[in-house]
Amino acid sequence: MRVVFLGAPGVGKGTQAERVVAHYQIAKISTGDLLRAAVRNKTSLGLEAKGHMDEGRLVPDSVVIGLVKEKLTEIPKPKEFILDGFPRTVPQAEALAEVLDGQGIPLDRVINFRVSREEIIKRLSGRRSCPKCQATYHIDFAPPKSDDSCDRCGEILVQRSDDQREAIEMRLKVYEEQTAPLISFYEQRRLLSHLNGAESVEDVYQELMRTLSVYQTA
Repeated sequence: MRVVFLGAPGVGKGTQAERVVAHYQIAKISTGDLLRAAVRNKTSLGLEAKGHMDEGRLVPDSVVIGLVKEKLTEIPKPKEFILDGFPRTVPQAEALAEVLDGQGIPLDRVINFRVSREEIIKRLSGRRSCPKCQATYHIDFAPPKSDDSCDRCGEILVQRSDDQREAIEMRLKVYEEQTAPLISFYEQRRLLSHLNGAESVEDVYQELMRTLSVYQTA
């Protein structure tokens, strides 16, 4: 099974990716994780990425694709994986297809998690985290016992800057401009399945597992 999870920030694809990889015991490829590991390990691609990141520039597609390609070589056969948060643009998707086709491991499916804009804003803007122990909460779905302090250590909870409404609106704007065109890209290749991400975590997971069961390697 080789699958891409697609969707706007806050649709829950990361949560579902963790559950699916644990169930099937397959690799999860997250470009954020790859970038952090490469920078930490001071690999050649990591050093190149760090130079861009330190100057506030986007990491070039060539570097990101290079990291994904390196990761693919580490996955044992049969090469099964979930790509979470990548590709983000049509050029990245085209480059990914070239890499996968070159290795004879084309994608099986792309799952597009759909959640309304209003629900995404509610999910993201309600998140709170503890700056000391990193525990996370949500003011509606998983509130702390006290309104403003961590259940674990008592530290005052904070809202991440990118979870403030203005930042969320900007993140969604970037998604709509750069990533949403991937829906048409993968629809044209008959690889896309839509999934209602607005249901409960468990209901989304069960529907996702039904969809993915078709592509499980025997």
